[in-house]
Amino acid sequence: MSASPNPHAPIIVWFRQDLRLADNPALAHAVGSGRPVVPLYILDDQGAAPWAPGAASRWWLHHSLSSLGAALEGLGCPLVLRRGRSDVVLRDLVRELGAGAVAWNRCYEPQAIARDSALKADLKAGGVAVDSFNAALLAEPWTVKTGGGGSYKVFTPFWRAVKEGLTDGLNPGEPLPSPTALTALPTPPDGDRLAEWALLPTKPDWASGLRAAWTPGEGGAARRLAGFLDSAVGQYAEGRDYPAQPWTSRLSPHLHHGEISPRQIWAAAMAKGDGAPEGEGMDKGVAGFLRELGWREFCHHLLYHFPFLPERPLNPKFEAFAWHEDAKRLEAWQRGRTGYPIVDAGMRELWATGWMHNRVRMIVGSFLVKHLLLPWTAGQAWFWDTLVDADLANNAGGWQWIAGCGADAAPYFRVFNPVLQGEKFDAAGAYVRRWVPELAGLPDSVLHQPWTADAMTLRAAGVRLGHDYPHPVVDHKTARQRALDTFAAIKDDNT
Repeated sequence: MSASPNPHAPIIVWFRQDLRLADNPALAHAVGSGRPVVPLYILDDQGAAPWAPGAASRWWLHHSLSSLGAALEGLGCPLVLRRGRSDVVLRDLVRELGAGAVAWNRCYEPQAIARDSALKADLKAGGVAVDSFNAALLAEPWTVKTGGGGSYKVFTPFWRAVKEGLTDGLNPGEPLPSPTALTALPTPPDGDRLAEWALLPTKPDWASGLRAAWTPGEGGAARRLAGFLDSAVGQYAEGRDYPAQPWTSRLSPHLHHGEISPRQIWAAAMAKGDGAPEGEGMDKGVAGFLRELGWREFCHHLLYHFPFLPERPLNPKFEAFAWHEDAKRLEAWQRGRTGYPIVDAGMRELWATGWMHNRVRMIVGSFLVKHLLLPWTAGQAWFWDTLVDADLANNAGGWQWIAGCGADAAPYFRVFNPVLQGEKFDAAGAYVRRWVPELAGLPDSVLHQPWTADAMTLRAAGVRLGHDYPHPVVDHKTARQRALDTFAAIKDDNT
């Protein structure tokens, strides 16, 4: 491949999981180069297999690209959309434009790393300048090492090392501002129209639920962060476990699509927390919020060092685990028809909004792998298709933690009781009544275990078990013992 040595030949900025203008190092580099800028997004379903974006992520991507395209258009530099294998499309565009340089922000999925490494070498061999940057993490996975030079498998020392390694102790650097102007080519290259990609779901009722819940795009991300820090972060430390309350940030889909950076979040949160390190006067809500940002970093660290994470258990003992295969029970779980109200509420929230509260994610995950003994990979696959924040690192890391086979994993004998979880974290029943409205008329005393209600109570609430709402698919006590017996068969003697 041969590119123009002309220093005024255009530079292509390849957008991926960084759909924003502010704190975008690749875009800032392109602006600073003095070259005409060609912003590019490639829809690569083939190259992303088997982890191509699911239906909910595609809905989000459509609206995020629309937002980014409008922002770039406002700077006089239209976003070019092309579809195909990323390496082929990018090489073709370099030839078409005689581009002298390419810039992108790094991705950390195994396939993306392999693709980008090969592509960078090929482009450079052809005389094209290639620069890549970190725009997605506070600390890149290979920079955080144990005392022995290895990778971490336990969160707390990992997060301590990340914080200690950040510049100036707790400052990963100031976020970059949005560019105020871009130099475009006189005639931009042709591209696809976004509507031609058919990213939006064909089920209008589902799409309406997503639209009601979210505002994709850089502006939506900034408003959500500001709103959280202004009104909810003070309740976060104690309130983050209560799904009926608006005390979580709901920034995860914005982070995954790169509409906001962790550095922007860090800077805003530190300003809110007066810049004090954890344990030295920082607001507990801010400290807890930043710790959750740390879990995101930890999952990316794991995926980088253990690229098999989405397919195989980190703990090899679980290769021999006796998972069950039961299509009917899996469907009952997916559709929110297990007979356990807190589980069903979570699964219905997921279907309606593309998101689920984190406490409830743990409850429904535990129910799948421990009550039903269905494989964690089945849960991971369903979340991948239905979550607007579906992220390979977080999804795999979270499901392996729930199943007890991953890093820093929950012990095998921790089996969430869905009744007690519901009674503790949704005592007034607001969450269940919202998402399982057929049970709304039941009193709090039986809401989380409707099978214990007497006939008069059920009749007064208009509930017919087995008709309006299912009987439990498993008995908790029986299922718990079965799980303990099955997990004990492969447990480590040192557990």
